Amino acid sequence: MTGTPVRHPTTRSRPFDPHDGLRELRAAQPLARLHHSDGRLGWLVTSHELAREVLVDHRFSSSLDVMRGPADGEDTFDEVPPGLFSVLPAAEHAWYRRKLAAAFAPRRVQRLEPLVADVVERRLDAVEAAGGPVDLVEVFASPVAFEVIGTLLGARLDRTSVRAATESMLALENDAESTGRAWGRLWTELHEQVRAKRAAPGDDLVSALLADEDLSDEEIATMCSMLITGGDDTTANMLGLGTYALLAHPEQLAALRADPAMIDTAVEELLRYLTINQFGATRTALEDVDLRGSTIREGEPITVSLSAANRDPERFPEPDRLDLGRPATGHLAFGHGIHHCLGAQLARVELRLGFSGLLRRFPGLRLAVPAAEVARREASVNYGVHRLPVTW
Repeated sequence: MTGTPVRHPTTRSRPFDPHDGLRELRAAQPLARLHHSDGRLGWLVTSHELAREVLVDHRFSSSLDVMRGPADGEDTFDEVPPGLFSVLPAAEHAWYRRKLAAAFAPRRVQRLEPLVADVVERRLDAVEAAGGPVDLVEVFASPVAFEVIGTLLGARLDRTSVRAATESMLALENDAESTGRAWGRLWTELHEQVRAKRAAPGDDLVSALLADEDLSDEEIATMCSMLITGGDDTTANMLGLGTYALLAHPEQLAALRADPAMIDTAVEELLRYLTINQFGATRTALEDVDLRGSTIREGEPITVSLSAANRDPERFPEPDRLDLGRPATGHLAFGHGIHHCLGAQLARVELRLGFSGLLRRFPGLRLAVPAAEVARREASVNYGVHRLPVTW
């Protein structure tokens, strides 16, 4: 049974914890009625077990509602743009994902490691040349993520304009019109890149997609816009916020310095512990669904809080403690089910090489301001830090 409908909290008392109140809500109502900011009434899932159950249940589907979390207002799109497969029914979604699968297959990602390593080393050189104190977001985290996804696509993009568009798209305070304009700017830039690649193809993802006669230039531009939004902003924020978390937990940082081989485990724990997606994944019921004694009616939205699920003590003992030696397998930072993040393995490579490189090149890396003064990026779909001043 569920109690009085709740509103999704939007404040954080502690910089690395999920929103205030989610812990208590999970303990009292792991499936709760939820008020959306636009007046809709839906549902909120906060337990790990229930989150996994919902995310693989074919009776819950992505739709345009997935573009609206509990803190969002009106739809950005009146209709689904061609190629926006994240909000399409399962069969169409799978069709588009198969077009991209080869680029993100484990063997392909493994072959990309030297490229990622080269990007990381060049950005570490830039950090060293800048001297401390330096903003690690601007000089390292942001350019690493941007350059990797741009090279994968084979696109020559302007980081300033693309970042402005993606940040506007992901800003929680923006209305549908502003978000739509930002999407239009990003899509137009990608569409120009696609047209240029059609005239001069290369060894890259855009060229590979153009060789597929099933796809139009418009669809490819949309797919690439999604990859930029998902692969750039998320990884950049994880690099910045993850470094902040390491520097704010000196005992864990010391353990990682003492045993660099634990980096893979450390990355998984940071993904679990931080879970930068602030409001999780929204699905829509395709039919009436009985779930743990409650009935989700056809058409009602159900939001899965990934951050709350990743702090569930039933799945992760002492979940509010950062433990880089913890086997954090089964976390939901990349989602679960058919919408599991396509670029998860590539993101792991970037995080592993990024964190390892920072600790190797700068043994004395430390915050250049008190931890409480680090500016947090709270008014966005993806949580992070605006700036991370460091020295060494």
